[in-house]
Amino acid sequence: MTKYIFVTGGVVSGLGKGITAASLGRLLKMRGLKVAAQKLDPYINVDPGTMSPYQHGEVYVTEDGAETDLDLGHYERFIDEDLNKYSNLTTGKVYSNVIAKERRGEYLGKTVQIIPHITDEIKRFIYNVGLKSNADVVITEVGGTTGDIESQPFIEAIRQVGNEVGRDNSLYIHVTLVPYLKASGEHKSKPTQHSVKELQGMGISPDIIVLRTDEPIEDSNVLTKIAHFCNVKEDCVIENLTLPILYEAPLMLEKSCMSDIVCRELKLDLPAPDLGEWKSLIESIRNLKGLCSIGIVGKYVQLHDAYLSVAEALHHAGFACGSEVKIEWIDSETIDYTNASSILGSLDGIVIPGGFGQRGIEGMITTARYARENDIPCLGICLGMQIIVIEAARDLAHMTDANSNEFDENSPYKVIDFMPGQSSDIDMGGTLRLGSYPCSIKAGSVMEKCYGIDSINERHRHRYEFNNDYRESLQAAGLTLSGFSPDGRLVETVEYSDKAFYVGVQFHPEFKSRPNKPHPLFAGLVSAAINKKNGVSL
Repeated sequence: MTKYIFVTGGVVSGLGKGITAASLGRLLKMRGLKVAAQKLDPYINVDPGTMSPYQHGEVYVTEDGAETDLDLGHYERFIDEDLNKYSNLTTGKVYSNVIAKERRGEYLGKTVQIIPHITDEIKRFIYNVGLKSNADVVITEVGGTTGDIESQPFIEAIRQVGNEVGRDNSLYIHVTLVPYLKASGEHKSKPTQHSVKELQGMGISPDIIVLRTDEPIEDSNVLTKIAHFCNVKEDCVIENLTLPILYEAPLMLEKSCMSDIVCRELKLDLPAPDLGEWKSLIESIRNLKGLCSIGIVGKYVQLHDAYLSVAEALHHAGFACGSEVKIEWIDSETIDYTNASSILGSLDGIVIPGGFGQRGIEGMITTARYARENDIPCLGICLGMQIIVIEAARDLAHMTDANSNEFDENSPYKVIDFMPGQSSDIDMGGTLRLGSYPCSIKAGSVMEKCYGIDSINERHRHRYEFNNDYRESLQAAGLTLSGFSPDGRLVETVEYSDKAFYVGVQFHPEFKSRPNKPHPLFAGLVSAAINKKNGVSL
């Protein structure tokens, strides 16, 4: 029978429940289990697709096209399993589904209530993520903090799941803060005690308590005290220390026998985890020799989580190239051609990432021109590819007022325009081109050199595309169209073949990068950036 693990949080938000869940998933996978992960988010938006990146960070897109919480990126990077539309559930989606069923008459005239109808819908998602993935273990993280009004239906639903599948098939992990008071030189357990008491009052007694702390808990009495007051076994109180390397988390948790304890509590008789590959990864990270600087030139750089997967993909590429990647966060609104050299001139490489709306666009176009003219390795992602096309149209094809329909609907040269079936009249949420689509790569291109194959699948999230009316003129101006949909209708990638690395892709390669398997395009960018820094010409 599928086992269900639930991860809740207490005291404050942002404790790293997602990293704890992802790390445990990796450990269980290394013991031979098929693991699926899931995030329950209490906010009332149907999904984060229409939320500002400043509100919730990046929108992570799954293979099947679900717009989800950024924690799913952590799950996929750590566990290396593709998640699906059942992997992220919000209050908005729950109520939307329940109301739609009520309108169709599926409740046969019953009064629709929180219990059982809302909780049943939540449980349906919890069970379906395991069925969809054929998983041995489903790890479900409940967003927010225990005691939040919004979280109550989710807490009740996971309590019911525990009753339905039985204690041998369900496990509750509670992540809490143990603050360190420098004035008295001690850790305080009281916030954890209160949080667990709150959770117990809602019908759930945690089996494992994970203590998030910035300072090592050297006094074992603190752990013993928490175990006694919170009614858990002493070895089930586990320290989660803030680490310099994010990917050390699975190894740190395993030092406290995390996966052994989980397997014991769930009655799983499994071999010890094979940590060899992960230990080698951490060792290589600790021994990086070189350093290269990559600028992320975007419009949401004040909140780094808005480009979380891009940043992680750059680091993954650095791991493979044996070089630390120093990311320079550059606000595109601050760039024009008079200061481009002073802002961008010291960079070894540039990423122009995705985004929506007109703010900061001219700075991105200037960045694309500066990178092209000065042969700085450059990767344009989604909006970034469209920026590369606009810049080529303006400066190489002499279409002075070229633009995207998104930014200037009166432009005489709309080199980027709505995709078929898209328009300004349709709803914003869930209507983009979403999920994995195939792409055929042109022989002899930089794209083919990076991937080593001529057909790929990548994840998309966009409403606008390359306008086919301008294919010939832009190719004549020097822009290579190097990737297409299999039927040839959609331009998926562009590049400059005379550059070491200057590529724009309509998809989001960052979503498929893993710490031990860097994405080919990011590896190509970082490798080219290192060569530029070292004066190596290709």
